[in-house]
Amino acid sequence: MNVLVMGGGKSGEHEVSLVSAAAIIRNIDIAKHTVYAAGVSKDGRWFLQDDRELERLRNDKTASLRIAEDTPLSVVPGEGLFAQGKRLPADIVFPALHGTFGEDGTIQGLFELAELPYAGCGVLASSVAMDKEKTKLLWTQAKLPVVPWVTVAKADERRFALLLDEAESQLGYPLFVKPANAGSSVGISKAKDRTALEAALGEALKWDDKVLIEKAVDAREIECSIIGDGVLDGDITVYAAGEVSPRHEFYDYDAKYTDPEGAALLIPAQLNADKLTEVREIAAKAYAALDCSGLSRLDFFLDKKTGALYLNEINTMPGFTPISMFPKICAQAGLSYPDLIEHLLQAGIRRFRARRSLSTSLLR
Repeated sequence: MNVLVMGGGKSGEHEVSLVSAAAIIRNIDIAKHTVYAAGVSKDGRWFLQDDRELERLRNDKTASLRIAEDTPLSVVPGEGLFAQGKRLPADIVFPALHGTFGEDGTIQGLFELAELPYAGCGVLASSVAMDKEKTKLLWTQAKLPVVPWVTVAKADERRFALLLDEAESQLGYPLFVKPANAGSSVGISKAKDRTALEAALGEALKWDDKVLIEKAVDAREIECSIIGDGVLDGDITVYAAGEVSPRHEFYDYDAKYTDPEGAALLIPAQLNADKLTEVREIAAKAYAALDCSGLSRLDFFLDKKTGALYLNEINTMPGFTPISMFPKICAQAGLSYPDLIEHLLQAGIRRFRARRSLSTSLLR
């Protein structure tokens, strides 16, 4: 099978994606598959990388994908991928793209139009899961626990003061302020007073037109990995939870990616059997509520005082770096990194074939 791995992207998570893509390339079984690599520049252009880059990544376990802008790669709806006037024989794409224009349903829709199989969630799940407000609304509708919040949109500019008053009175300090559509803690701030809250709102609005203000819960951060397709075959596996113990004030971008001592990852999380069962049950329902397929990582808050669990967010293309929680949880459960990649590739092919078997016209 010919596999195209994509990294980079037009998002605040560009650099993280380059690391994820490199790790995936190193762990694909080249005895079974021919691997191609594509880099997406920060301005959104696609470039096919040559075999020398693939070899460099395989020989250097610390290297991230470097994007050479020599060979443009294009997509033709209904036809597939093309480079230098020739069709690229990609049987499936693994879009290791995090955040906007990669994890938000846009590129998944493009793959659907091009009739290209791809790993991961489909258009709807990717789009909804990227929007933290819409995710919360669907989870609330499904009677799942979420952290209380207030939404502020750029269009509400004349009402900012009133909405901040509402957040203060309903939620109380401290508060977290985050862009509704961003990942890896990009644009997130913690506010302990009105001045900090106003500054945090301004920072978050640089990244998105809609912002969530959430009650800051004094909590342990619990994460779990899920694979499977609840819509296609109902087969979902929720792996044992891990715990993030940040050494920063909260699990921000630096703690996740730039500071090697920024957080400790505890796998498995130290939870009793009943709490672990509760995490798995809520995670499965949350995954199903968004029609997820392929994979996702569910993030929880576990209130230190009350023991209550709250869904924080879902990542439909979680980090695949060597230190990322998603593959580490799977590995702890016995699913090695190479086997995980193989599973996701095969799942993407099955889902593509199932969708291709559906009727799209009344004419026969």
